[in-house]
Formats: sequence, structure tokens, C-alpha cells
Amino acid sequence: MISDFKFQILAQSSQAEPKTSASLMRCVRDLHQARRELERLTQRSTDNSQKQAMATVEEILEAVRTKGDQALFDYTERLDGFRPEPLTVAPEQLKDAWHQTPKQLQSALELAHRRIQNFHQQQKPNDLMMEGVHGERLGRRWRPVQKAGIYVPGGRAAYPSTVLMNAIPAQVAGVERLIMSSPAGANGQLNRTVMAAAHLVGIREVFRLGGAQAIAAMAFGTETVPKVDLISGPGNLYVTLAKKAVYGRVGIDSLAGPSEVLVIADQSARVDQVAADLLAQAEHDPLASAVLLTTDARLAEALPYELEAQLDEHPREEICRASLGNWGLIVICENLESCVQLSDQFAPEHLELLIENPRKLVNQIRNAGAIFIGPWTPEAVGDYLAGPNHTLPTCGSARFSSALSVETFLHHTSLIEFSQSALEATGSAVRELATSEGLHSHAESVRIRSSKTSSTHDAADDALPQHHH
Repeated sequence: MISDFKFQILAQSSQAEPKTSASLMRCVRDLHQARRELERLTQRSTDNSQKQAMATVEEILEAVRTKGDQALFDYTERLDGFRPEPLTVAPEQLKDAWHQTPKQLQSALELAHRRIQNFHQQQKPNDLMMEGVHGERLGRRWRPVQKAGIYVPGGRAAYPSTVLMNAIPAQVAGVERLIMSSPAGANGQLNRTVMAAAHLVGIREVFRLGGAQAIAAMAFGTETVPKVDLISGPGNLYVTLAKKAVYGRVGIDSLAGPSEVLVIADQSARVDQVAADLLAQAEHDPLASAVLLTTDARLAEALPYELEAQLDEHPREEICRASLGNWGLIVICENLESCVQLSDQFAPEHLELLIENPRKLVNQIRNAGAIFIGPWTPEAVGDYLAGPNHTLPTCGSARFSSALSVETFLHHTSLIEFSQSALEATGSAVRELATSEGLHSHAESVRIRSSKTSSTHDAADDALPQHHH
């Protein structure tokens, strides 16, 4: 996500240098050049604009921390064009929004709710308790965070799916208090479908707040907004930088960057499906990235023309062209093994396999947020109702992180219980290790519990003179 100002620059740049059909997306054949291009795409959200944005974020965070609600009123009025008094959305408004939602959309939201809930119910981890060789008991116990806040972005589009994908895992985890914050329009109203989704999942505390000030409110707490233990949900650059800044004071789900899809396709793939799936990602944001790795040169040659056909009268054409022109890429590979290597380097948020025998390739993939297997699995089904979470690692972070899940809203505690015999059996090793690290009292805390030491103390106690009153 980026600022409107930056989007205007990209759009103007795209208009200044019109793309022909053949050059709408960059196309390369050389493996080394492909690696360089993929690295460039991974770095697309790290530029000098972040420094200026960070200064603004720090100013907002400090203002909210020290001034509370007053800062929320002032920044929302300045940035969003209305004064959010009151900050809260009444539960009656959420209920009304649900009843005003068309029946067909209600049914779609209910279907998505059921499928997402059913999948996430299977994610609940079990507590662990084991007995060691000397009778010691060792375990791990899971507990939910007490309070969580979910952020639902506004701006270019409304995302009721984000409400479901964040609230449902929190509820399955057992979070006691769940609040939601989302930016309202200049009229002070939240998107009706977003409010309807909040009503459907049972959220009753909703705040008309967006941007860094919303993250600050949930992280620090104000007179009206409760301080939470964990914040989840995607947002623009300011939201992401604010989450990064408050991490440590509160937990966060991840640092979401601009969205991306990588498609691996062979001669069996249909060009219209490939084009539609790339555009489905490009229409999100001018910084979204859409990549095709293919073993079929004819598909690579036909794709730009199919993209042009589908862009004709596309409602988000300007955003799509900015995305594909700056961050789109086609790579013609010699074989599927090369495709896998390049994909693992990029570690895409979304990976589609439009090839013969796609299941065979799945186990060769190491790094991906989500894998969409076969021609009947467009990435859009994952966005809305497949079941697995759509909040995924971006910009290469799938190398080391995973999708939002029930575990995001849980924390685990280690349980350790030694018996006397267990400490006697292992104590000398503990003392050796403590001594090697120069930690005298660590070793001493074990030594004074040894049976030999205890016997000495007992004997010393018996030798003490007895005082009678």
C-alpha cells in the first residue's frame, strides 16, 4: 500500500510513457537477469519515502500517547476530513448495516464465515506434557491473548474479507475482548459491508479510526480506545510503519507489504486464465507485483496481448498498468526446475501452479505464503472463502514467516517440574554449566538443594541451642 501522492506520480509516469502491447510487462530469458529482476521486485517497497513517512508516524504515535482522544480527533479531522466524535460505531449501526446488505451478499459472507471458521478450528494446538527419564514433568501450555485489536483498511477499496480473516482466528483462539478499527470516509461513515461483516462475526467494539493514529490508539490506549495485547491486519505504509514502531509494547501479526502473485505455467495453461490471475493481483495497488514463470514461449508472447484485451474498459485500468509496467515480469524458463528455483528465491505471497501434474511440483516448493494448485484454483478463492487465511507474508518474507493463524493470537508457556531425584540426577551437570558461564549463584541454587547439603543443614539445625520462652 502506498500514499495517494505516490500513486499519482506512478500513474503520471505510466501515462507519460505509454506501454505497447508487447512491452506492457518486461520479459526476460536469461536466468541471471531473471534473478536480478526478482530481487528488484522484492525491494519495491523499500525506498527513501519511508524515512519521511516514519517521521510523520513517530509524531502521530507520540501525540496519541500523550494526548489520547484529543489527538485522535485532531489527526482524523486533518487527514480524513471529518471529526470522529464519537469515536465508536454503535452496535445498532452494525446490525442495521447487516440488514441493509443484499441477501446474496449476506449468503456469500455467511459461506465464507463457515469455511474460514471450519478450517481455523483445525489449527488449535494441543498442550504438551511429558515425563522425563528421571520423573521430571515437562510441558507447554497455550493460552490466548486477553485483548486483540484488528485493523481493517479503507482507501481505494473496502475489505470485509479482512474482517473475517482476522476476527475468526482470534475468536477460535479464545480471545476475550476483540475490537476493530477502520477508517471512515469523509462523511464519517464506515463502509456498510465492512460493518456488516463485523456484525456477522460478533464484534461489538468498532472505532472510526484509520492510519497510524488507529495503531497508536490500540497500542497505548486512550480514554475511549482500550489498550490491546496484539494488533493484526494489513494497511498502508503508515499503518505498517506504526505497527513496526509499537512492536514490543504490543504484539503484531506481521509487517504486510504490497501484494504479489507468481504464476508457474506450462503449455497446458490457458492464456486468458493466466492474464486474469495476474490482473487480479495488479488491480490491488500500483505497488502490487505480478510474475509469470513459464516453459512455454508461445504463452509468454501471447500474454501481453491478452492483458491488453482484458484491460479494455477495466474499472481499475490505471492501477493495473502502473503495477504491471513497474513491477510485472515474464520469465521464459528452460524447465520447471528453473521455475521452482526462481520462485523459491522470490518467496511469493501467492503462488499459482497452472501446469500438468501440479501436485507433483508442490513438494518441491520451499518458500510460498500460499500455493494454489491447478487450473480450478484462482488466487481469488483464497482471498475470500477457501478457508486458509489470506493474510500472508510478502516481499520475500515467506522464506521465514507464515500466514496469520489461530496461533497468532496465542502464546505458550513452558511448564517444568523436577522431583528431588530428578534434580539429584542432573544437578551436577547444571552446576558444571553454570560454573563455566561464571554464574556462581546459579550453581549455588542447585547445590543447596542437594541431599548431602540438606543433611548438613539439618545437622547444623539440630546443633543450634534451643530457646524456651
